[in-house]
Amino acid sequence: MSEFFFEYGLFFAKALTVLVTILIALAGIIAISSRGRRDNSDGEVEITSMNDVYDDMKDAVEAAVLDKDQYKQQLKLQKKQEKQEAKQRKKESKKAPPSNDQDNVEKKRVYVLDFDGDVHASDVEPMREEISAILTFARPTDEVVLRLESAGGLVHTYGLAASQLERIKAKGIPLTIIVDQVAASGGYLMACLADKLLAAPFALVGSIGVIAQLPNFHRVLKKHDVDFEMFTAGEYKRTVTMFGENTEKGKEKFVEELEDTHALFKEFVSQYRPLMNIEVVATGEVWFGKRALELKLVDQLATSDDYIMAACENADVYKVRYEVKKSLQERLSELSIKTADGVFSKIWERVSNSRFLSR
Repeated sequence: MSEFFFEYGLFFAKALTVLVTILIALAGIIAISSRGRRDNSDGEVEITSMNDVYDDMKDAVEAAVLDKDQYKQQLKLQKKQEKQEAKQRKKESKKAPPSNDQDNVEKKRVYVLDFDGDVHASDVEPMREEISAILTFARPTDEVVLRLESAGGLVHTYGLAASQLERIKAKGIPLTIIVDQVAASGGYLMACLADKLLAAPFALVGSIGVIAQLPNFHRVLKKHDVDFEMFTAGEYKRTVTMFGENTEKGKEKFVEELEDTHALFKEFVSQYRPLMNIEVVATGEVWFGKRALELKLVDQLATSDDYIMAACENADVYKVRYEVKKSLQERLSELSIKTADGVFSKIWERVSNSRFLSR
């Protein structure tokens, strides 16, 4: 029986591999055909009231848990309370002195953004639009909350993402960043800008370091009598290469550049988190939230859910998201990639289970 499961797993894996190959090829063709057609300005900012979202959740639970009479009574009390609150706000508005500045009359507003970082920090494009939209209306009495998830990536793209967050601080608007799972390397480069930095107890935080790696095929090419020639102008235009023979001088220069990038990273983090011992934490290591709190990498332990739900009690909380209108080709491409990713996951699960059963 175990042999049957093992053979079945292998057959299933082969079949799914063929399907994945077809889907990836289709996604590539669609992506190439749609390249260059998108107008980056063809998007819109979507605003969702988190207060309403949680109120709807509460209503759904009450409707399911309470009996009909209790639920009706609850609705009456709720409407009465809302009426009294609206009346009180109107009364306070009349008492307030005439002024264009309504900061003392209107409730605090909290704007929630999401950043899900990949290697290229692709989410920086919608985030810059979201921040621009918020800055047209936000007041210093308001707050911006960023739910950040990123294991890091390219220096220049995450540098741009951090610069976008600096725009918020330049306007004097409080910036809170919350890490539920991971903010490492470039992710922490962004996170350290927060006026208040929160992390879940087991979120991974840190990795204040720089890494670069590449394969070198010089010996393989040499073995097969294949010459590789590269022409540059400027002594350090290319320090290391994948196909040529890397010199000690070139490797030393490359490491020097990495060290300089690391020094800039440390300076940046120290600027925004001066109470932290940068020499202790800038080793490239990551820590779980609780340890990160001890090292002053974060200010508080909490999840984004708890923080936002608590904010809804005293403020108007809005989720802000910039959405680009996607063409049919782009939607099909995304669907193909997601399907391929799901299929790969299933292949791994099936093969792993088959191997386990065969033992």
